[in-house]
Amino acid sequence: MTIKVFGHKSPDTDATGAPLIWAWYLTDVKGQSAEAALLGEPNTEAAFVLDRWGVEKPGIIGDVSEGEKVVVVDTNNPAELPQGINDADILQVIDHHRLAGGLETKGPIDITVRPLACTATVMHQLMGDDAARMPEWVKGVMLSCILSDTLEFRSPTTTATDRDLAESLAKDLSVNVNGYAAEMFAAKSDVSAFSDAELLRMDSKETKVGGKTFRVSVLETTSPETVLERKDSLLAATRQVAEEDGVDEVLMFIVDILKEEATLLVPNDTVRQVAEKSFSTVCGDDTVVLPGIMSRKKQIIPNLAV
Repeated sequence: MTIKVFGHKSPDTDATGAPLIWAWYLTDVKGQSAEAALLGEPNTEAAFVLDRWGVEKPGIIGDVSEGEKVVVVDTNNPAELPQGINDADILQVIDHHRLAGGLETKGPIDITVRPLACTATVMHQLMGDDAARMPEWVKGVMLSCILSDTLEFRSPTTTATDRDLAESLAKDLSVNVNGYAAEMFAAKSDVSAFSDAELLRMDSKETKVGGKTFRVSVLETTSPETVLERKDSLLAATRQVAEEDGVDEVLMFIVDILKEEATLLVPNDTVRQVAEKSFSTVCGDDTVVLPGIMSRKKQIIPNLAV
């Protein structure tokens, strides 16, 4: 039976690239039958990466079958996975996020969760000497994942391990890190084709805090003004998305990659209270700028308070 390898819903570059990397490793190095899959359309940056390295987009799946063999990467949160995940036969979890709890397995499995900025970096460590067998496209995808998750080493999640690996891969590929990252971020910043609801869901994770459920959405961009031109319609869409997705509130953070700050949309008093309590700030009428805030994993979700 072919093993399906997939990451979280609303796949970004790491959740698109990591399944491809690990499916290659399982198939070409370990001699197992594995294929990458996605739980939705990749974002614009991830689509750019696939095209840049000549990689076919993995198939999109809606659910998994009972007993189906799967490997979960770049998440361990059941809320970000197919509804039937606990009925599948989970063989392995490879991640770099905090433990969410709730996954159930058929038996003991191999779980690796390491405090690194990128799942691809964890995978490189797990490969050991076999990493030398990576073809150019795998190296390119791995480099892209690291640059995306670290925001070209600007994110506070960045470790020396992530940076050293990215610089080594770039050297092997004769890629200029600054130039390539700029191309990636330009692709990520082009969101003109997406509706307000799609933007709010594009890169989002659900989390529970103090009895409330939040959809925490992040839009990383080098052109925040382009997104903020749509502020009024985005503010209005937060209520629609919250109701449709069954969450209490949508928290939308527009991360300015170059200025290294985030702007949080403040559609109502509840979000205002959460923002002011979580980040020790005072909100404006409908937004608040949060200097230095760039990482949902390290700076946003851990600080949320109601």
